[in-house]
Amino acid sequence: MNNMNQMMKQVKKMQEQMLKTQEELAQKTVEGTAGGGVVTVSVNGQKKVTGIVIKPEAVDPDDVEMLQDLVLTAVNDAMSKAEELANKEMSRLTGGMNIPGLF
Repeated sequence: MNNMNQMMKQVKKMQEQMLKTQEELAQKTVEGTAGGGVVTVSVNGQKKVTGIVIKPEAVDPDDVEMLQDLVLTAVNDAMSKAEELANKEMSRLTGGMNIPGLF
């Protein structure tokens, strides 16, 4: 019975650490860029887009598809970096074990 209580305390501690890490991730931001920096997308560690900056030279009314591609590329770049950041932070808690669905 003592082992069960000890295990429950460890689980509770890990849950608290995970919540704290998720809160910290919400405060961290990564950026993805495209077109040499004419499109920049900011994403927080919880994979929420927090900003998009499009420089005027990226806007060509005759080539809207290019702008769409640049935005898509920048979003995907930022999301990839946010995923990497979240995995890195969470692996600190799990000792490097990959636990599916953890985050």
